[in-house]
Amino acid sequence: MKKKVLFMVINMNIGGTEKALLNLISTMSKHKYEISILMLERSGGFLNSIPDWVNVEYLDCYKNIRDILNNPPKTVLLDFLKRLKLIKALLFFILYLIAAVTGERSILFKYILRNYSYNNEEYDIAVAYAGPMDLISFFIAFKIKAKRKIQWIHFDITKIGFNAHFATKVYRYFDNIYAVSNEGKNKLINVLPLFKEKIETINNVLSPESLKKMAVNGDGFEDHFDGIKILTVGRLSKEKGQDLIIPVLAKLKQEGYNVRWYCIGEGNARKEYEQLIRDYGYEKDFVLLGSNPNPYPFMEQCDLYVQPSRHEGYCMTLAEAKLFNKPIVTTNFTGAKEQVVHGKTGYIVEFNGDQIFEAVKQLIIDENLRKSIQRNLQKEIKHTREEIDNVFVS
Repeated sequence: MKKKVLFMVINMNIGGTEKALLNLISTMSKHKYEISILMLERSGGFLNSIPDWVNVEYLDCYKNIRDILNNPPKTVLLDFLKRLKLIKALLFFILYLIAAVTGERSILFKYILRNYSYNNEEYDIAVAYAGPMDLISFFIAFKIKAKRKIQWIHFDITKIGFNAHFATKVYRYFDNIYAVSNEGKNKLINVLPLFKEKIETINNVLSPESLKKMAVNGDGFEDHFDGIKILTVGRLSKEKGQDLIIPVLAKLKQEGYNVRWYCIGEGNARKEYEQLIRDYGYEKDFVLLGSNPNPYPFMEQCDLYVQPSRHEGYCMTLAEAKLFNKPIVTTNFTGAKEQVVHGKTGYIVEFNGDQIFEAVKQLIIDENLRKSIQRNLQKEIKHTREEIDNVFVS
């Protein structure tokens, strides 16, 4: 009999967590598993990438509670008062105060979701996959029936405002807690030592065959640039660090290197980065390509890959670039040392423009170093389907 597995996420936007889920599902046999994905929002560039044998569902009530959860409390309270919802305004005010003082957001979630039940179906395994995300953790813990419950942690909890009090209350209802790197696991244990025995490392999964196929079938660079092509893939946002590499490109150009830097991704920092590019005067050489669900032709065709993130959990784009045997420069975020061996499979530097510049420059001028890194990358071994099966069978 097939195991019934539910994954819960926010949406299927083009991002590392969503991509990791698709890769994970690609390793799970449809003959062994009946998989459902439950989303808060019906959106995302990866929606069409979900296999047709996977059941996709949406949390219909989320559109009614999203503003309450995401807007400033003052805005929510004023909205209730404007609509003459006086009792709701009073209750919200009291519950918000309690949650703010105690850190116990479960009280607020319990009230907001009090009249909502998802379904009466029982799953073999239910996974709060987009973690840490308090609402999803609460929903899996208290609104889903499952024989086994899993909390997945994709980010560095020391960098994202992690609510340890909430997690201490809610994570006790999960049978397993998976971090995506050993460093991430150790940080989680330091914050939540009570759950030390539950916390394990499960690296995000890649599907090499699928990525190689997408690289061949997709379109890549179309500008016919004949110099060194440097690639960075990630959401245009401060945590991904693109603001640091724009000056690096300017310095490389000023020293006479024939390079062009391409960024795949979209985000709320685009306008800021566009202005920064204009300030340096390199609109033609620092290219924002926008969002693309298939960045793999670019990974196949680039000369160097740079990951300038301020923080990560397990960087999917870095792992993918390795599959294409690209010389890599990465900042020293959580998990970077588990993905790259400094000087052997790439360079790990601090979040510092000068260090990124020196590493990139060294890889540009030393062809033998690039070839050595590429040979070392070819020797690495990836996840097997059997290892993933063990996660969901144990």
